[in-house]
Amino acid sequence: MNADLVKEFRNIPILADLTDEELGWLADHSEIATAEAGELIIHENDPADSMIIYLEGESDGRRESAGPDTPVYTARAGMVTGMLPFSRMTHYTITMRAVTPLRIARISKTLFPEMLNKIPSLGPRLVGILSDRVREATKQDLAREKLASLGKLSAGLAHELNNPAAAAARAASTLRAIFEKREQASLEIDQQNLPPEARATLRLIEGKAREIQHDGKPMNALDLSDIQSELQSWLDEHGVNDGWEVAPVLAEAGVRVEHLERLAQKFSAPVMGAVITRFGATLEISRLLTDIEHSSCRISELVKAIKEYSFMDEAPRQEVDVAKGIESTLIMLNHKLKHGITVVKNFDPNLPRIFSYGSELNQVWTNLIDNAADAMKGQGKLRIRTMREGDDVLVEFVDNGPGIPPEIQTKIFDPFFTTKPIGEGTGLGLDTVYRIVRKHRGNVSVVSSPGNTCFRVRLPIQNPRL
Repeated sequence: MNADLVKEFRNIPILADLTDEELGWLADHSEIATAEAGELIIHENDPADSMIIYLEGESDGRRESAGPDTPVYTARAGMVTGMLPFSRMTHYTITMRAVTPLRIARISKTLFPEMLNKIPSLGPRLVGILSDRVREATKQDLAREKLASLGKLSAGLAHELNNPAAAAARAASTLRAIFEKREQASLEIDQQNLPPEARATLRLIEGKAREIQHDGKPMNALDLSDIQSELQSWLDEHGVNDGWEVAPVLAEAGVRVEHLERLAQKFSAPVMGAVITRFGATLEISRLLTDIEHSSCRISELVKAIKEYSFMDEAPRQEVDVAKGIESTLIMLNHKLKHGITVVKNFDPNLPRIFSYGSELNQVWTNLIDNAADAMKGQGKLRIRTMREGDDVLVEFVDNGPGIPPEIQTKIFDPFFTTKPIGEGTGLGLDTVYRIVRKHRGNVSVVSSPGNTCFRVRLPIQNPRL
């Protein structure tokens, strides 16, 4: 019996109260190994062949297939890890390297039956370690998937929010300059001592033009260009400065040459330039205010979608409108869909609400929509349907991508299984979908062939055990 090793095993928490004979058996059947800092201990995908007892030092485990900067597990002196009895692991899922000088004891898995026979009390303790390890790994995997999803959504939202925010900022900046131009034109008109009737006529014309501008339908670019040219020629002939700048604004507002002719009959040549400048500036201010309004509304819609998507300020469990959750998810993923994917929605208007974790269900919709977009490479049709099926709500996501090969369809819900290149997929998206749906006492399935891949999610309407 190796007395020194038995003494060291006494310092291991789960071995501390074993008898000297039991510890002696472990010592006699252990293989001692050492490693320097940075040295490889376990390589990912190597056969899982032994239980490891950490005597000295510390090691760090990373899933290198998901990127070298993805730590998932740390083991240090006093811990028992590696291949454990009753584990279904066949190959190591991480690469372990020593962080500090390391000393470990290995016990081959071929000795597990004898070990559990000689030390019966060790079995339940190792099962407890195994359960804790699985629970912690699951928690880390889910957290990593949530961060990955959050990263995708954040990038998309930043882009979606930036466009209206930038548009509003540009409009506000231009508005200041246009307002100053209008004030200068008004001052020039005031200096001409126009009669009240002429001033009233100008305000009336401006008001009608704003109405036409607000209600008018967009014109095609070619026709608009022709009208701009006609207006600019008229303005140049009548000595209006910067006619090239005013003409586009007048054209978009529905102003034509005949309108300017009538305006010229009411105002003399010395004041006509200021009148046209003020007229154009008024229409430009109206357009800029509309741009700011639309941009602000878009930002408000996105913020509302974020709140609905995350169920901010609401209880974690509540009655959820499935269609509303899918709508908010589509808004969140609009940056990925708007450049070539047509979304066809067929929502049952009478679909009952379901009692669920709303924000978690939205993770399901996010992963399924995101995967469909990736499968179609940004070009195709995504059909989403909701309907009631007995006591369940059925949600279908159908894309016309290339399909999932039959040989891997049974694996797609497995953790870390992905068909994407390294760095592009974690292999946790569909695993997360499966876990969340099962948590809601539902089920998820897939039927796929080239041009038609359908994911079906069934969720119970009444779920008292949730």
